This record gives sequence, structure tokens and C-alpha cells, in this order.
Amino acid sequence: MARGVWGPARGAPVGALTLTALAEGIRASRGQPWGPPAPGPQPQPEPAPAAGEPGRAATAPTAGGEPLSPPPPQEPAPGAPQQTPWSSWEEGALADLAVYTAACLEEAGFVGTQATALTLSSTLEARGHRLEDQVHGLVRGLLAQVPHLAEGRPRRAALRVLSALALEHSRDVVSALLRCSPAPNRAATELWRSLSRNQRVNGQVLVQLLWALKGSAGSQLEALAATRALGEMLAVSGCVGATRGFYPHLLLVLVTQLHKLAWDAHPPDTPKVWAPSHRGPPHSHASCTVEALKALLTGDGGRMVVTCMEQAGGWRRLVGARTHLEGVLLLASALVAHADHHLRGLFGDLLPRLRSTDDAQRLTAMAFFTGLLQSRPTARLLREEVILEWLRAWQGDPEPTVRWLGLLGLGHLALNCRKVRHATTLLPALLGALSEGDPRLVDAALGALQRVLLRSRAPVRLLSVELRPRLPPLLDDARDSVRASAVGLLGTLVRRGRGGLRVGLRRPLRKLVLQSLVPLLLRQHDPSPDTAESAEWTLACCDQALPWGLLEEVRWYPSHVPSFLSQTQGYLRSPQSPLRLAATLLTGFLVHHSSPSHVSQDLLDSLFQDLGRLQSDPEPAVAAAARVSGQQVALLARVQPQPCGWRLLRPGRPSCLPARPPPVYSDSRFQHCSLPGRWGCSGPG
Repeated sequence: MARGVWGPARGAPVGALTLTALAEGIRASRGQPWGPPAPGPQPQPEPAPAAGEPGRAATAPTAGGEPLSPPPPQEPAPGAPQQTPWSSWEEGALADLAVYTAACLEEAGFVGTQATALTLSSTLEARGHRLEDQVHGLVRGLLAQVPHLAEGRPRRAALRVLSALALEHSRDVVSALLRCSPAPNRAATELWRSLSRNQRVNGQVLVQLLWALKGSAGSQLEALAATRALGEMLAVSGCVGATRGFYPHLLLVLVTQLHKLAWDAHPPDTPKVWAPSHRGPPHSHASCTVEALKALLTGDGGRMVVTCMEQAGGWRRLVGARTHLEGVLLLASALVAHADHHLRGLFGDLLPRLRSTDDAQRLTAMAFFTGLLQSRPTARLLREEVILEWLRAWQGDPEPTVRWLGLLGLGHLALNCRKVRHATTLLPALLGALSEGDPRLVDAALGALQRVLLRSRAPVRLLSVELRPRLPPLLDDARDSVRASAVGLLGTLVRRGRGGLRVGLRRPLRKLVLQSLVPLLLRQHDPSPDTAESAEWTLACCDQALPWGLLEEVRWYPSHVPSFLSQTQGYLRSPQSPLRLAATLLTGFLVHHSSPSHVSQDLLDSLFQDLGRLQSDPEPAVAAAARVSGQQVALLARVQPQPCGWRLLRPGRPSCLPARPPPVYSDSRFQHCSLPGRWGCSGPG
């Protein structure tokens, strides 16, 4: 028999001792008198009975290892005093009992400690109280005693009692630990981690924590304690393996909890979010949930998922009320790329949540569902017709966020659907979304249309016809992301239809390109780097597809002359100086190579007035260019109409127009450059 914590172990087997006898021995070993410190009637201690005396002994392990059931407690005699309530002294004695019995059996290992814990449970039940209350007293005592125990065998033995008790009464142990340690402390952390290291109980404890987290909707304190406990347990190496069977469910619960916390802390109408430089209080609920998620993913071999989320700012987005769903989409994308072994389980758990009445649960599930459609094997778990029906139904939802998620899902489905007719049926919803006021919806629709064009046998002609009235206004949209996406979509459309353009086909597409020519030329100088880069790439695609010889071969488009000048004139009034400068330069070049026979006097007067105002522009470069371009307008107004008509002349080619001095600018934005050589027409970036 090993030496106990407070002295040598008693000679009698621990399993044969009653609760009061052990408690008396513990008190005696401390040199304290027997009896409660407070006055009043208390139960008197009984002498330790013989090991085999019936009705007096607690349950002892039999030869076969099965503990005997304790006899029912005897009814008190008539007139006898009633049993007093559970006192703080008795709770301390229970804690001492747990630690002491573990120390006595530390050489017996887990099996011996388990037998003792079962004996202890039977003894507690014999007291006539609910076991949950008694476990609560034990756990509270252990939390107080464990920090004072010496490192090594005594402390490990005490922790084994908790593990052994959790094996039979995991719900009561978890409930007691959560109630006893609502705030973080080292003792509670040690107890949770000791449960995590025990492979026989960690799965049961994790399940109880999951249910505690789900059932704590009205108690933020209990939810925080359960989240912190999950994080402590999952951080222990090897514990995540115990989540097999409910891993997807646990992941969804944690992510949904972040959604609720974000909405509670900062409603969507407030702009404040979790900034990159601010990681929140060290023990805030959101930060504890994020750490639990990281531990869950890392412990399952998903370190790359965590890294991708960090690099893309996904964790920061997850805790923001306005950005939470973006974070969910990033997490789904990272799981598709680096942890696809859980996608089937996640997909199955998501389906019933899509119809949940809880907004946080439903929207989080929708975002996950949308993101997982990027995985072709996962998307094929359901029939395409069913997925398409759901996504199109979302387009009729009054909530813009739901429509946005539906458009993103349609984009993923467009890339992965196996039937061409399904891809074509997506177009009405996508084209209709281009007129939405929310930029998220327009961006999502433009991205989905690009994915439709990336498919084999893409409907180029149909899209050219449908986009002609819809796309040009988006090239001048006030929102940077919408402009960049619209310009990029036009470039993708030209690339897919370049074969027909070269042989004179694709007339709708040619008209769309000519209609968009001036915006493309000027948007190369857009203040938004994404828009400028996308415009340059799209012009390179147009130059290669038509071919235009870098726009120098465009000579005979007299019917487009008024629209070219009108479009350019609109940019002369832009509040952005780079666009005003580019429009001023382009106006001068267009006027120099034009014939007055196709230009109305009203248009010339209007151009002259706008250029005159720009001569006093606060930007010196704009004012200087306006003076040069104004001279070109004045020269054009003085010459007689020529029969040759409008043309954009190639330098060095003979002209029938009267010789007029060309405009000379100090810094021309339209110098010859090899756009196809720079881009290769494969895409911007």
C-alpha cells in the first residue's frame, strides 16, 4: 500500500470503509477533533464495520471486478431527528475522501482507482442526496485541493479520481466543473486537460460539453465556460480524435456561436468590427471560440486550413457582424482545399439547418452550403436539379444576404454542373441580379457569369445579346469592385468569342465592344488599381481578337462617332483628376482625326465650353491638356466639311483631310505599347 497524501495509508482496504469512517480518519490525521465546527445537531460518526458485515459496508469490488450494489438507506426511526442539509464541512470531507482514496491506490493504476470511484459513488448515493449535488461537492473540493498537492504521483492520483468518476457520470462531472469554474483558473484548466488525456472518458466529456454549449442559449456565462473548456481539451494532442462521429456538428456549432456573438456585440448596422491589430480581450467569448475552432482544426491535421484563414483574414471576418458570412465562405473554401475528408459529414449536417427558424443558424448553414459547392464530389451528393431549385428559391428571398449567397452558389454550380442546360437555366437569375442596388449581389452575379463563360460550349452569343444593354453602365459604376468585375467580364467574353470575331462573326459581341471602347480606353487610368489593370487586360484581348493592331486599325465607324465624343465628354466632368486628364487627351486626338461633316455644331460648342472650363482646373496637367484640345476643337470648327468622313487615322497613312497641326501634349496617356506582349491575354494578374 502506497503512502497517502497526509500520511501512511490505513491497513484496511479502502473499498471496505464507510464514508464516515474515512472522513474521521482524515480529520484525525490532521489533528482536528471529530465533528462539525458549527453548533447544532449533526450525524454521529459510526465505527468502521467489519469488511463482510452486511448492511454496513460500502460497495467493495468482488472477485470478478463487479461492484456490489449498496443496500438502500435505512429509514429513520419515528421521532428521530431529520438528516441535516449538505454542509460545507461535508463537501470538504468528500474532496479529502476522493484525494485520499486515490493516493492509497495510486500503485493500482486506473483500474484500482476506478473501482474506488465506483465505491465512492455508491457511498454517496447511499447518503440519500442527488448524485449531481454530491459530484458538485467533490469537484469543488478537488478544485480547491489539487493546486496544493505536490507534483507527481499524488496529483496524478487525485486527477484519476475525477476521470474515473467521469467514466460513469460524465454529465454530472461536466455540469459540476462548468458551475464551479465560470472564470478561467489554473486548477480548472488542469482538471479539463486531465480529462482530455484520458482516452476512455474524453469522448464522453466532449459530447457533454457540446450539449452544454447547445443548451446554453440563455446563459452567456455557461456558454463561455463550455467554450473555454472545449478549447482546453481540444488543445491536448490526440483529443480531437475523440470527436469522430460528431466533428462536423461541433464545428458548425462553434461557427454558429460566433455568428450569434458577433450580432449581439455589434449589430450589422454598426460599422465597428474586429480590427487586425486588435485581438480582443484575452478571455473574451469570441476569442475563446476562435481558439477552440483552431484547436479543433489543427488537431485533425488541418493546420493548412488555419494558416489559410490567417493569411486571408478569415478569423477577423468571422467575429465581425458585417463580415461573419464572408469568414464562413473563406473557411469553407479552405476546408475544400485542405480538409476534404470532412466535407461529406459537413454537407449532411448542413441540410436540415437550411430550414432552421434561427437566423444565425440558417445563414451560417447557407454560407457553408454555398462554399462547399466548390467541391465537385460534394456538390454531387445531391442531384443538380435539387441544388438548382434551392439556389433559385433563395433569389426570391426579401433578405439581400440570402440572395447574395444564392448567387455565389449559382456561380459555383455553373462551374461544376455536368449538364449544359443547367448552366443555361442559371442565366435569368444572374442577369436579373445585375440591376441590384447591393454591390455584393452585382459582384456575385458578374463572377457567376464569368464562371459560365469558362465552361466548354459557353453561350457566348446569348450573353453578348443580353449583356449589351446591361454591361456598359456597369463599366462606369461608382463602386470600384463592380467596375473591375464588369470590365473583367467583358474581357472574358471577348476571349471566348475571339474565333468568331476574327472571321467577321459575333456581330452582337462586336457591337458591345465598340459601345465599350471609350470606357475601356479611359478606365486604364482609373484611380482603382483593380479596374485599371482589368481595363488594360480587356483592351489587350480586344486588340488580339479583332485584330485592331493596338486600336490603330479602327478607321471606319462613322455611325459611332457621336457616341465616342459624347462618352468622352462625360468623363471631362469627372470628379477624379486622372479620368479628366485622360478624357481631355482622348478628346484632342479624336477631334484631330475627325471630319466636321459628322459632328454637329452643338456638340462642338459643348466640347469647347467644357474644355474652356477645364483650362482653369486646379490640376495643372489637366489645364494644360485642355488648352491644347480646345485648340483642336476650334480648328475643326473653322474647316469646311470634307467628303472623306470620320476616321481614326493610322500614323503615317495618307489622309484626304486638310492638314491640321496635331495635338502635342507633355504627357500623352495613349502612347503605343504592346498590350498583348504584357498580358498574353490570359488574364489580369
